[in-house]
Amino acid sequence: MNVKIDTKEKFHEVSLQEAHFTANMTDDFGQMLSDLSKTAPGSVVLSMKQVGSMDEAAATALAGWQQHFYENNQSFVVCELQPPVEEALDKQELLEVMNVTPTLSEAWDIVQMEEIERELMDGFDEE
Repeated sequence: MNVKIDTKEKFHEVSLQEAHFTANMTDDFGQMLSDLSKTAPGSVVLSMKQVGSMDEAAATALAGWQQHFYENNQSFVVCELQPPVEEALDKQELLEVMNVTPTLSEAWDIVQMEEIERELMDGFDEE
């Protein structure tokens, strides 16, 4: 599995460099995401610009990873989906439960907004 990781101040930018995201890649990819979630800054922006197709099991795993990040007060935003991948996620009704943006820049914005929201909610919970 070919992946590029670029750590920014607020998140890890992960670019999946594969034409097809298969179910047999999910274990290694999931382990890598788990490791990143434990390494500051923790949040992940996943660029899928290079991915032209995806197995159903990989799509389900992707939605599960997003849920895992949010349960741990971290952001997980998927961006730059190619039309066939977006259609596959929509067909499985996963697109509406995932945090997806068209561009990398918008994904960065989402991570920053969610961080602010978590900070505000932490202050609210203490009152």
